[in-house]
Amino acid sequence: MRRGLPAGMRTTPRLALRPFHRRDAEALVESVCSSLPELSRWLPWPHPRYGRSDALRFIRDSQTAWEEGRAHDFALRSHTDGVTHLGNISVWPTSRREQAGEVGYWVRSDHTGQGIATEAAARVLQVAFEEIGLHRVVLRVAVGNRASERVAEKLGFVREGLLRKEVLVAGTWLDHSLWSLLDEEFRRQRAGYAERGWLVGRA
Repeated sequence: MRRGLPAGMRTTPRLALRPFHRRDAEALVESVCSSLPELSRWLPWPHPRYGRSDALRFIRDSQTAWEEGRAHDFALRSHTDGVTHLGNISVWPTSRREQAGEVGYWVRSDHTGQGIATEAAARVLQVAFEEIGLHRVVLRVAVGNRASERVAEKLGFVREGLLRKEVLVAGTWLDHSLWSLLDEEFRRQRAGYAERGWLVGRA
């Protein structure tokens, strides 16, 4: 597993993925607040008073985590609209010895159903396996979040099992399904990702 992931932009046919900057705060707040009913069903951090201070704290922590190699958060933008914040996607190492990591994401509610999460996740898996050098990547999905399960299925993740009452969201413990993808599985599917329009070029 390699250290020092460069903090540049990554692209897909439709999207630009880049590290967060302080100037992203307002767009992030707008995106979170417009998606609050959906986000708050599955995630512990969104709240009705989410504002600029929350966004700035996240951005500051994100920049520090990137510099330290603990996590790599990407802001999602489209090539045709560089202003609207489409969501976040992240990859972070969980074990250096086992070369393992995890991916997580969310997409703003008025842009779901367009394949954005799948396309962004395909690109972040390329970062995980080809740039960071991971051997295994996991994805945890709250039970009932069928849209996120479909992303895992389309990308070829294998469902490994159920994590019971894993995350506390709005006073309720949520079960999560656990999915995994191995480096050799990614390599076999890499060209297929490109053929389906999720990545630029072929392996």
